[in-house]
Amino acid sequence: MKALRNKYKKGMKLTTKMVILFFVIILVPLVAASITFIGFGYRENLDFIHELSSEDVMVGELINRRVLRHFEMLMFLTLVTISAVIMFWIRKDIYAPIKQIKTAMQNIADGNFECRLPETRDAEIGQLFGNYEQMRLRLKENAEEKVENERKQKELISNISHDLKTPITSIKGYIEGIMDGVANTPEKMDKYIKTIYNKANDMDRLINELTTYSGIDTNKIPYNFHILNISDYFSDCIEEIGLDLESKNIHLNYTNLAAPDTCVVADPEQMKKVINNIISNSVKYMGHDNGVIDISILEENESVKIELEDNGRGIAQKDIGNIFERFYRADASRNSMQGGSGIGLSIVKKIIEDHGGYVWATSKEGEGTCMHFILRKYIKSDDEVVF
Repeated sequence: MKALRNKYKKGMKLTTKMVILFFVIILVPLVAASITFIGFGYRENLDFIHELSSEDVMVGELINRRVLRHFEMLMFLTLVTISAVIMFWIRKDIYAPIKQIKTAMQNIADGNFECRLPETRDAEIGQLFGNYEQMRLRLKENAEEKVENERKQKELISNISHDLKTPITSIKGYIEGIMDGVANTPEKMDKYIKTIYNKANDMDRLINELTTYSGIDTNKIPYNFHILNISDYFSDCIEEIGLDLESKNIHLNYTNLAAPDTCVVADPEQMKKVINNIISNSVKYMGHDNGVIDISILEENESVKIELEDNGRGIAQKDIGNIFERFYRADASRNSMQGGSGIGLSIVKKIIEDHGGYVWATSKEGEGTCMHFILRKYIKSDDEVVF
């Protein structure tokens, strides 16, 4: 924008041109008159002065009419020339640019942000054109962003409707089965209740995603940080996640290579969203019945690295760098059938970054995907007081 502004600042200022024009209007007639009297009428003027000194006659009768005709003609041509120059300058430097700006602004009012103004070397007009160009580019960018956001919002609503409708339909079906006596054995009843519970969890997860998503847009995600022991925290998470994955016939492996006293400063609820979103994404795009998810914790010098790897269908290399963007879909036709809000991994990225860490993914099509994220290790200072 600064380069654009400087590009339109070059050239003579209008005030400078007006000052020059003022002196031209004053000086040119004076110079013309002097040339007339000294040049065309020099000898006649000397005779005129001699006659005044030798003969006492009326001044009007002794005026040289030929000199007056020369002077009048020169003055007329001078004034015409000056007027033409003034009209040319006004038309070129004021009227024409104003007309261009008027046309351009009308295009902006009609929603056309493609109307550009030419570069000019006039200082004030150039700055005005430059300001218009900056405004046009910003309005165009805002309009395009608005259209894109509206498209994404519609897609989000569609995905949410799909995701809510699926578990609600299942819950209604299993409840009707219980009411009709279809679950007539303890085993069937247990299966129906577990399925209803899992579907309710899916709905709860989606609602939590929406709540977190609104917090991302307003940058007001609530955090309640605590010192968490990695081993204790993930042991509890694994126990809960394992029950859910077992009901979906997915095997869970857990490996903790960190020291037993390793801690991080984190919000336990928000970190739970991170784990659940990654696991949910792996389950959704597993692609086969023999699913396996491996969770590993590795301790590094000043950080803790958590890896969640699945044996799903993987992600193409061209898409791997974009999966943490909101609403991004690596395979729109395939993912649209899976549903999903499209914001799960963007929430993961936001929460991890707010914890001072970072997240990335590695994947190979047909073999699986691994999500990695880093959290800073909590190191107790020597003067810290423990209550």
